[in-house]
Amino acid sequence: MVKVFSDFNGLEMFFLACAVIGGFFVLVKLVLQFIGGDADADVGVDGDIGIDAEHVDSDIGFRALSMQGISAFFMMFGLVGLALYRQSQVGVIISIVGAVAAGLASVWVMGKLFHMASRLQSSGTLHTADAVGCTGTVYLTIPAGGTGRVSLNFKNRLREFDAIEKNGAEVPTGTPIRVVQVNANILVVECLK
Repeated sequence: MVKVFSDFNGLEMFFLACAVIGGFFVLVKLVLQFIGGDADADVGVDGDIGIDAEHVDSDIGFRALSMQGISAFFMMFGLVGLALYRQSQVGVIISIVGAVAAGLASVWVMGKLFHMASRLQSSGTLHTADAVGCTGTVYLTIPAGGTGRVSLNFKNRLREFDAIEKNGAEVPTGTPIRVVQVNANILVVECLK
């Protein structure tokens, strides 16, 4: 195996080392993701640092400097640099510029992939205020001036909520109702005729 690399000069060995080390970490991360051992082992600093989590651009640099980003950069840097220098014989400067461009392109593509994947997630939070106008039935009798329970088909989910009648009247179980207002997490309902 030493004979294979005996005619490599220093720059070619550097490109090869970058490709092997970067490729090793990409492969390890891929295998860990498939077997479920990926515990998000990005290198970071723990501490009490005030970062605005709602600001989209504040952590782009940290995502690019993740284990995936760094290993993809070195893998593509090494592969493209070695191919340009050894196979295409374009010279040192163009090989290095091409290798850096390829490494940055791979980090950019990975960043775009992670960004698109993060846009696929959605919040399952139900906001009670959105229940105004929904109809349902009384599940537990609403006593005069008191609180009972109603059952609503709310955003395609059958949910139960605490409720009061808007005029303070008693509403028996099974009565059809409509939500007219929300006070905190208690629905104000009216009977449907």
